[in-house]
Amino acid sequence: MLCFWGAQVREGFELVKPDQVKHGKCGLRSLCPRTAVQDMSAGRSFAGFIQDGKVSVLRLRSEDYDHDGKLKQLQLKNKIRLIVCGGDGAVLLANGGKVLIMDKSTVCKPLKGLENRQVIQIACGDHHSVALTNDGQVFVWGENSHGQLGSRKDHPGSPSAQHVQSLSGVPLAQISAGGDHSFVLSLSGVVFGWGKNSAGQLGLGDTTDRHVPTVVNSLNQKKTVSISCGGEHTATLSKGGTVFTFGSGGCGQLGHKSFRDEHHPRVVAELWGSEVSQVTCGRHHTLVSVASSKLIYSFGCWIHGKRGNGKMIKKFVPFPYLLHTEYNHDYTIEKLVAGENHSFALFFKELGNESAMSKPNPSRGIVTLNERMIDRWVSERDSRDWVTIKREITKVFSSAACLNGSFLKASHDELDFELAEKAFSKLLGNEKVISKVVKVVEQMLRSLNPNPVGEESLRIYFLVPELIRRIQKQQRTELTEALASKILQLDPDSHKVLEKYWSKLPDDRLKSLVKIFRKASAKLIGQISRGKINQDIHLEKFLKILQMIYKVCCSANRDIPNRDFIIHEISDLLDTVRTKVIVNSRTIKILFKFSFAADTASKWRMFRYLRNEWIQSIPDLFIYNDNTNMLRINRESLLMDTLEYLRQNIHSYFHRLEVVFIGENGVDMRGLSAEFFSLLSQSLLKWENKVLEVHESSLVWFNPDDMQANRDFYYLGVICGMALYNHHYINIDFPLALFKKLLQQSPTLNDLEELSPVEARSLKSLLEEDEDEVVDMLFLDFTVIQFLWFTCITFHFICRQKYVDLYVDFVFNKSVKSQFEHFSEGFSKACPFDGWSMFHPEELQELLHGSPKYEWKELQQCASYEKCSASDELIKNFWTVFFELSEENKKKFLIFLYGMDRVPVGGFSNRSLKIVLSDCPDADDRLPEAQTCFGILILPKYRDINTLRDKLIHAISFCEVFGRE
Repeated sequence: MLCFWGAQVREGFELVKPDQVKHGKCGLRSLCPRTAVQDMSAGRSFAGFIQDGKVSVLRLRSEDYDHDGKLKQLQLKNKIRLIVCGGDGAVLLANGGKVLIMDKSTVCKPLKGLENRQVIQIACGDHHSVALTNDGQVFVWGENSHGQLGSRKDHPGSPSAQHVQSLSGVPLAQISAGGDHSFVLSLSGVVFGWGKNSAGQLGLGDTTDRHVPTVVNSLNQKKTVSISCGGEHTATLSKGGTVFTFGSGGCGQLGHKSFRDEHHPRVVAELWGSEVSQVTCGRHHTLVSVASSKLIYSFGCWIHGKRGNGKMIKKFVPFPYLLHTEYNHDYTIEKLVAGENHSFALFFKELGNESAMSKPNPSRGIVTLNERMIDRWVSERDSRDWVTIKREITKVFSSAACLNGSFLKASHDELDFELAEKAFSKLLGNEKVISKVVKVVEQMLRSLNPNPVGEESLRIYFLVPELIRRIQKQQRTELTEALASKILQLDPDSHKVLEKYWSKLPDDRLKSLVKIFRKASAKLIGQISRGKINQDIHLEKFLKILQMIYKVCCSANRDIPNRDFIIHEISDLLDTVRTKVIVNSRTIKILFKFSFAADTASKWRMFRYLRNEWIQSIPDLFIYNDNTNMLRINRESLLMDTLEYLRQNIHSYFHRLEVVFIGENGVDMRGLSAEFFSLLSQSLLKWENKVLEVHESSLVWFNPDDMQANRDFYYLGVICGMALYNHHYINIDFPLALFKKLLQQSPTLNDLEELSPVEARSLKSLLEEDEDEVVDMLFLDFTVIQFLWFTCITFHFICRQKYVDLYVDFVFNKSVKSQFEHFSEGFSKACPFDGWSMFHPEELQELLHGSPKYEWKELQQCASYEKCSASDELIKNFWTVFFELSEENKKKFLIFLYGMDRVPVGGFSNRSLKIVLSDCPDADDRLPEAQTCFGILILPKYRDINTLRDKLIHAISFCEVFGRE
């Protein structure tokens, strides 16, 4: 049954005889043709009807056509399923998904540009049209005067269908077109609009036209389920029946008790609580229906038609139409149609207790993967099945929109990872199927738009890793490379969205993502180590993605440890540097940029390698001779001699430091300079200028009261920088905060707790205690309190946190601002290769201090022997005595052997220890000797363990006399 009202039209539209038209109140008329109307539409010039797949159109009277035409059946070969009338013509959709265009002379012809596409929805505006295909792609054609085609601003328009690429990947539920604007609605309820916006009909808060689809943010979280465009206004319907309208309100078509335009979506208050089931917009009016009460409301401007005349009606609040009682019992509203000056309601007979409207129409939705489809694919029997299956796989997996729509939770607002996991695991049951899926997905990834619109289109970047996790290694690498390439091509805004979603992934999903790119990187590094070239480009892509994820984990404080990002194959690659210099040099430079992926020892090896290469690349650095960097010093005046040497400004910081102790024989093959820095550290701590002060924690920090000794802090930085650059250690226990500051990171309350535990505990208590007890706890330094008091007058919680933050900032920054600036300047001067910035604060601390872990068993395991073996009684006795030593004496042994008591980065395994047997006749009268530059211990062949013990302890206790080389 068809119900209609509005401007005068040919009685019965010639669908029935005039006397078969029923008349009701308020100009309401209805008719029931013998052949049911399956679909109908009305525009500015035509009304169209579909009966049994055949189309009939009737020209409507207008300014340039003063009478109704006769109903004319179009002679078409195809059966037509949908018709949408626009400004001057109409768009038809055949059952097979083909689109036909009818012009104002009612001539129909196929639309170009949609060959081999199956269209499922069509929409028509005044001068443009929109189509949605079953693989989720949007196509537009017509004029582009206001950007209604969704392409670039200077696009002239097109008579053939053009793809709106920016919407690729968004799983769409509906399209709509108005006068000169367009809208689409995603399965998740996200609304995108573009085109003319002179009256705010895009709902974006302004009146600027949009030439590309733009998310209507104010409708987010509104759970929009349908949308309709009018001439210059728009209406949306939310789940639960709430109606929002926006745009032109000059005819009351917004229903807000005014004739004012609205630039933002606004609820139609008069319909609040009515549970509206449908909404549609005409030129200047809006129709809504309420399924539960079977009421139809209209608001705006329309012609109230009667025989022979018409009266213009304007209503700015919803006006109800009362239907015949028989409609209420036998029919349900299937479709509302609002045209120029006409309104229609298409009714279908109710089917039992369920209405036809309650049943979804699968032909109007995009193709999505389902369990039945997967089961049929996996259990394919013969080649005929396989041809169909390949076509279906291509249809689903070549469309990001279809995939994104396949794995949504029931609420449609987020991905269902468990559903995706189940689906991909099932696909693995057929090798032929999964191979085809992977190939299609790879092609799909490479074709994705790097500038997508909306967050939903990015869901594909979370789904593909779920597939990668389950496929074979070869397939996995290629697909991972395609995924990484496309992520890196995304625009900056999309990167931010992607990173935001990564930060919210469950730990297991995030760790899985890290694992995918870490494994892919490790595989390529292994290939490079074995001499396979041209893999650096792919490797850099994987590392860039890992870096993005790493930064997300750091900024979001995710519980993903640094070790999960470390690629241990880097160490193997570094072992091959000498044999494949060219390849590995290029690869090392890439790895150097992604320091999170290497352990500390590997990073240090890369630092040294690239430092040496960097030095060699500097042309004509300056004339350098063997004496330029030779520091001659007295042990008794070591600090003063060092400062005097540095003040001469003759040292080449690019080259290695050599140390000579005046009055002693020995060539510095690193042993003497190692001892130099060890002794210099002690002198700095005793420096009469009191540049440093030791805290209760035994850690050392800058003296905040020494504001005048800026050059002293500069030279302190120079000494520390020289030690790092020359691969030596400083025995000064600086807190981690210093290394954070060098790397431009901010110290925290935890860093203060490391330096000054009592102060930090007081501040933590300040945050935890009740407000009444706060004042009693403020026994911190009075000067600091005075400094901070102006900022925090009252101690409510927010202010307390601010107070604590300011206190930490004062201790580590403001109180030592000048001191640190000069220290940092000197440090950078003495370590001119800025590669040290690749290290984490903890690693930089370890590089300067040495490792805090003394794994003494490791020292024994890494020892080698000359003229003796580990099974000899002398060697067994040596290790027995060594392990009996106190911790202090073990460290003295390190000083005796290496000139320092610090453990190298990576442990003792990264330092050589060779024990050489001295089989001399007077062995019991000799002391052990050490060649500190080479880590060699010369051990006489003592007759028993007691002699060995006495001689060793004596040697390490007075090593200033022994062990010189």
